[in-house]
Amino acid sequence: MTRNTQVPADLTAPPITTLLARFVARHPSRGWSEAVEREAHRTFYNWLGCAIGAAQHEAADAAVAAVQLLQPAPQASVLGRREQVDMASAALVNGITSHTFDFDDTHLKTIIHPAGPVASAVLALAEHRGSSGREVLDALVLGIDVACRIGNVMYPDHYDRGWHITGSTGMLGAAAGCARLLGLDEAQTAMAIGIAASQPVGLREQFGTMTKPFHPGGAARAGLMSALLASQGFTASPRALEAPRGFVQVASDKRAWNEATDELGERFEISFNTYKPFACGIVIHPSIDACVQLRGQGVTPDQVKHIELRVHSLVLELTGKKAPKDGLQGKFSVYHGCAVGLIHGRAGEEEFSDAVVTDPRVVALRDKVQAAVDDSIAEAAVHVTAVLLDGRRVEVRVEDAIGSLRNPLSDAQLEAKFQALVVPVLGEAKARDITAACASLASLPDVRALTALCRPQ
Repeated sequence: MTRNTQVPADLTAPPITTLLARFVARHPSRGWSEAVEREAHRTFYNWLGCAIGAAQHEAADAAVAAVQLLQPAPQASVLGRREQVDMASAALVNGITSHTFDFDDTHLKTIIHPAGPVASAVLALAEHRGSSGREVLDALVLGIDVACRIGNVMYPDHYDRGWHITGSTGMLGAAAGCARLLGLDEAQTAMAIGIAASQPVGLREQFGTMTKPFHPGGAARAGLMSALLASQGFTASPRALEAPRGFVQVASDKRAWNEATDELGERFEISFNTYKPFACGIVIHPSIDACVQLRGQGVTPDQVKHIELRVHSLVLELTGKKAPKDGLQGKFSVYHGCAVGLIHGRAGEEEFSDAVVTDPRVVALRDKVQAAVDDSIAEAAVHVTAVLLDGRRVEVRVEDAIGSLRNPLSDAQLEAKFQALVVPVLGEAKARDITAACASLASLPDVRALTALCRPQ
């Protein structure tokens, strides 16, 4: 049987599996600038807060109950909970909780949430091994680089096909980070990446369900297991990423191979990480920011006849749910985001609870939001007009929403977000102690001192 393909296989692809493995295995510890080191700390701290914050969510309850059916040995912590499970299950559950609130970090160029898969795998392994904070940070930076560089190679084609790119590249970053933590050599690291390349996870159809946060958790577990297998001599194709039937060419028609290796070891993708001020899909953030600004200008819900949005088509493709039924669906409704932004002046996890999503006041305002596609507007921008009952039109344009690269969260704002997530789970004293431990992570001799703080008394 003859099959037609839109894009012929590239038989001359560079050996990116080998090149990335060499980079991960050989790059010197802390071989980057102070700015990169700062973002590594911020990325880890933000991820940890998101994971702990969702520790009591029903998705976490279900995941912990499921892994305990396996009768796992207590090797690593479930962050924010008393349970300890095997390290692969810890990677899975912590990956799930870190993404449950949709409040985690975002690499805007690819909309990958890289810490979920990478940090979840690395910390579980590090806790079991008693690794240092320095080793964790090194593994985090290098693992995120691998995941995001492969994302750069394939985005947006891979994402447009329906892959949830956080999961479908995250297993590569998790494998690379764990290989680094295990001290695997170049050949073993290539095998770890190769094994992971056969385990992409995540379809965009699952957005708005518990399976969406399963994707980074599943990727974390797959990457960790890939590195453990490689450490014991398990083999894979040394061209698992670039071969004609390898991961990239099977999963994408875009193959910008140079994105995998350009400035390798000089430019680090963690430098382009951002941290969400709002607990929902990143493309909603400009619209929420605009509605918070409308509120600041004195516009109140009772004055509104309707709200007009002009947004890029991707906004409605990803977050066009007009009538979300619960909190998880609300995270994918730009209409809900606008309503809570104007009513509450914020959009934290509470504003995406089931109670707020079904609040009659919120529903009434949500029904007044009208969204129109205008692809002359950037994906990360919005033009919002509040048309008032008295005939006035109040307009706000947002080009760089709060939390973006050009308008990032400050360290103080990031800490406030962390405290809001962690205090309800572990209390103020532990939240302060965890913050201090994260600030000095690079000099922490054993990360088990940190993970112990992340468990309730």
